Amino acid sequence: MAARHSEGKKSDTKAVKKKFVMRTTRINLVIAVTALFLSLCFASPLSLDSRAKTKPPRLARSGQKRCGPVSAFFGQKASDWDTNDMDGWLNEWWSNHTASMSANSKGFAGAFGEWAMGNPDWSCRDDGSSSACDLHPCDDRVLNDKGNDMRQAYYTIESVNKLHSYFTGLGQSFQVASIGAALSKDSWATTFYRDKDVKSVTVLREVLNALTSVIGIGAAFGGLGGAGVAAASGGLAALFTGAAGVAGPLIGQHQDDTFHKSADLGGILGTIVLEAMKGFISANNVLMHGDAFQDTGDIRTYLKGGLFLDFGGVDKVKLIDTMNAFLLGQAVNQLYRTQKIFVMGGGACGDADGVIGHGPQDQSICRDGKAWYLYYWQENDGPSTTAHQWGWTAAPPGSEQLGTGLYAGVTVQDIISSSLDAYNVARFSYDASTASARAQDALTNGWANPGSHGASWEGVFTLPVCDVGWAAAASDLERKQYILQGHDHDARPNWCGPVCTGDLETTRQFIEAANMQGFRSPKVLCEGDPGY
Repeated sequence: MAARHSEGKKSDTKAVKKKFVMRTTRINLVIAVTALFLSLCFASPLSLDSRAKTKPPRLARSGQKRCGPVSAFFGQKASDWDTNDMDGWLNEWWSNHTASMSANSKGFAGAFGEWAMGNPDWSCRDDGSSSACDLHPCDDRVLNDKGNDMRQAYYTIESVNKLHSYFTGLGQSFQVASIGAALSKDSWATTFYRDKDVKSVTVLREVLNALTSVIGIGAAFGGLGGAGVAAASGGLAALFTGAAGVAGPLIGQHQDDTFHKSADLGGILGTIVLEAMKGFISANNVLMHGDAFQDTGDIRTYLKGGLFLDFGGVDKVKLIDTMNAFLLGQAVNQLYRTQKIFVMGGGACGDADGVIGHGPQDQSICRDGKAWYLYYWQENDGPSTTAHQWGWTAAPPGSEQLGTGLYAGVTVQDIISSSLDAYNVARFSYDASTASARAQDALTNGWANPGSHGASWEGVFTLPVCDVGWAAAASDLERKQYILQGHDHDARPNWCGPVCTGDLETTRQFIEAANMQGFRSPKVLCEGDPGY
C-alpha cells in the first residue's frame, strides 16, 4: 500500500512538472513571437528592402505568369517589319500555303491562324464576335514552338490583329452622330455667300467632286498609328485608294444636286461620308479572307512597311475633327470660288514701307518672309453715284466666324496657306483630280500624310493667288502704292498694269479665276489701259 502511495505521488509530481514545462514553453514562444514582431516594427526600411530584394517571398514568385520564348519579340516597332524582310517572308508563306487557304472557309486568316497558333477558326472577321481575332502569344504552344519562324509568325498575327482593330475603330468613329451634327448647318450658304446673285448652280457638285479624296485622306489619317509616313507609305496609300473607291459611286448619286441645296450641304456631305466609311469597313472581311479589295491588292499591301505592327489604335475624336475640318474647308472653298474672293501679296511682311500699299493684318500670314492677305471685293448692292459704286475690299463673308465655335477646325490662315500651296503646284488649275493625285503621291512616296495638316493641306482651298511682290521694285507701274488696301468701306485697290508677277497673261488668268472679268473697279482710276 505504501509503495503504491509513493508511486502515485511520483506520478503527480511528474504531471505537475510536465504542465510547468509546457506552460513555460508557451510563455517563451509568446515572448519570442512578440520579440520578432517588435523587431520587425522597429527594423530600418533599408534592412527590409535589402532582404526583400535578395529573397523574394515564395508566393509572389509562384504567382508570376511565365511567357514562352515569343516574348523575346515583344515591344516591336514598325521598322522591325522591313528589318526582318517581312514582305518577302509573307510572300513566300503565301505561295507555299495557297492550298490550305483555299481549303479553310476563313481563307488566309484561318489558314495562318492554324499554322501559327493551331487555331483554324481564327477569322478576324467583322461579324459581331468579340473573340474572332484574339491573341494569346504567351500561352500558345504552337507559336512558341515555331523556332526560326517564330518572330515572323508573331509579327504577322500582331499586324493582322491590329489591322482588324483599325477597321473596328473606323467603324466606331463613324457610327457616332458627331460628324452629322458638326456638318449639318442650315446656315452654310448664307454664312459664307454674299454675292448679289447666285451665279453658279454647280457649287455642291464641285464639293462632291473633291469629296473622294477627302474620304481617302480620312481613312489614311486614321491608319497613321506608330508608323512613320515614309515607312508605311504602301499601306497608307492602299487605305486612301480603297476608301476613295468606295466613295465614288455614292457621290455619283448626288451629282444632280445644285447650289440651292447647299443650305443642307453639311447634311449631304455627312450622309455620303458615313455611307462611304461603312462601305470601306467591309474591306476587313475581304482582306482577312485573302482576297483583293477594289484595286488596292490583298492584305499584304495593307501590311507593308509595318503600318500595323505597333498600331496604337484609331484616335476617334481626332479623326472626326480632321474629317469635319476637311469637309467644311472644301464646302467654304467652293462657296468662296463663286465670289470675288482671292489671295494677294508677296511683299515684305508687315508692308512696313507701304511701297505697294498696306494689307489687312488681321487676315494675313507671313511665310518665307512674304506677306499674303485674304480679300473679298464686295460689289455695291444698290445704285450709287459715289465712289462706293465701284465696291470695296472687305473680309470674306463668314471669315470672322472661322477658327471659333462651330467653325473652329478652319482658320483664315488655313485658307491662305492651302491656296498658296495649290497655286504653287498647279497655278489656277488645281481641281479635284489634282487633289486626288497629290494626296495619293504624298502617301505613296511618304512625303506627307495630308490628314495631319488639317484644313491647311494644299487644295482644300484653291482661291486664286496674285503675287504683287515684284511691284515694290518696279519704277514705272502706275499707282502701285494702292495695289494693296485694307478691309474698309472706302478701300478700293488700283491695279494699273500686269500686277500679278508682272506678267499680263498671268494677271488675266487671275482676273478670270477671281470672277472679275469685265469688272472695272480695280482699273477705274488708271490713266492708261492696264491690258486685262
